[in-house]
Amino acid sequence: MRTWFITGASRGFGALVAQLALEAGDAVVATARDPQSVTAALGEHPHLLAVALDVTDEAQAHAAASEAIKRFGRIDILLNNAGFGLLGAVEEATGAEIEKLYKTNVFGLLNVTRAVLPHMRSARSGRVLNISSIGGYRSGAGFGVYCSTKFAVEGLSEALAAELEPLGIKVTIIEPGYFRTDFLDARSLSVSASRIADYDGTAGLVREHAANLSHRQPGDPAKLAQAIVALAGSANPPLRMPYGSDAVAAIEAKNAFVSGELARWREVSVSTDFGDGA
Repeated sequence: MRTWFITGASRGFGALVAQLALEAGDAVVATARDPQSVTAALGEHPHLLAVALDVTDEAQAHAAASEAIKRFGRIDILLNNAGFGLLGAVEEATGAEIEKLYKTNVFGLLNVTRAVLPHMRSARSGRVLNISSIGGYRSGAGFGVYCSTKFAVEGLSEALAAELEPLGIKVTIIEPGYFRTDFLDARSLSVSASRIADYDGTAGLVREHAANLSHRQPGDPAKLAQAIVALAGSANPPLRMPYGSDAVAAIEAKNAFVSGELARWREVSVSTDFGDGA
């Protein structure tokens, strides 16, 4: 029996993965700001521990990890799922909106990861699954600040993968495209109140597109949850795992763009080395 530690487990991907893990016979430490919301979503189960956790509270993260160890003796899989979005042009976002987003999406992930890793290092085994986004691989108008938090998650995860591999702990960055969850609803997506007319043709269009796309996204959340549970059992998981045909297409397009730009500017790029071989 593996033990999962899942943040943001009261709804969305977190709840779906938690349910599948329980059905597979695993133990699940399901965290949310209100643990009663976890019980309401998942019901009562002998292998379920619902724990209160605001990921922005570092002390609470350590307390939740300790509760997990006390109940189940180990944490095998950490799924950093808690987070939310912010829609609006970079200039439109306020300092308060940006700080709030980073506190959850970046510093919250760090709080939980640092709380769990000592237990994984002690066991010399474990899996860390960090929910990023296709927006963590390529950014776009209207989601710049949100994407920047996911870029941070990807950079942290790359370093963690290198640091933890010799200790028997594997890290995978999960990059979903658009899935039919409530991510584009008000509970998961904040929208900058400020509107600047100069951005109507870029970020403004994305605001409209997001509203029209909500609950019409191409990705199936149930299939993604199944894929994540299967990934956790993979002997050689990838560093990055995109999900959704739209995510794959976006990655291919960015890779092609970067390769083409590098080729065009390669001579200038390499010209800045010392000429004497020093």
